[in-house]
Amino acid sequence: MDGVESGDRLAAMAEYGTLKAEQLARIGTRDNLLYATLAAYAAVFAAASSAAGRSGVLVAVPLVSLVLGWTYVTNDRKITEIGGYVKDHLAGQVSANPPRGARAFAWETRHRDTAGRRRSKTVQAAVDLLAFPGGGLAALVTLWAHGGDAPVLALSAVEVPALALLGWEVLRTARDARRPARERATPRPEET
Repeated sequence: MDGVESGDRLAAMAEYGTLKAEQLARIGTRDNLLYATLAAYAAVFAAASSAAGRSGVLVAVPLVSLVLGWTYVTNDRKITEIGGYVKDHLAGQVSANPPRGARAFAWETRHRDTAGRRRSKTVQAAVDLLAFPGGGLAALVTLWAHGGDAPVLALSAVEVPALALLGWEVLRTARDARRPARERATPRPEET
């Protein structure tokens, strides 16, 4: 291995370390967003149920759903993109002359081959749908059942399509996570 190849390999390893640190931070953020969402829901539902006539505060739940759900989806997408980039780009740079049968960063693909992964990803998508747009929709149904002021009801009507869009993004992100990284890197016709 000459100096240029060795330098490229070292640069790729440094990039790998930086990307994996970002990926781990995003995983922590993503996972904590689920807990933060549940805590926010509990606080709003407690406020709404503690006093009669305060069901209008439920209109805040879809806003929480949208902000935290969108952040969750964005982090989930970036986590997947980093893994694909490591597998498809950096692995080739690092493994210029690998030992027979060895692959650099094999974990980036190996963990995707485990039994039950597809079922696990499907269940996770269902949990994400329930936690984010589902929580917002449940709050709106509760609000509508109890009635409310015209401005609150008008705002709730605007929140429904926004929650539907969030649900679509959750499903799209789950679907994209199952696609090979090379396919994710190529825009689909509807994305161009």
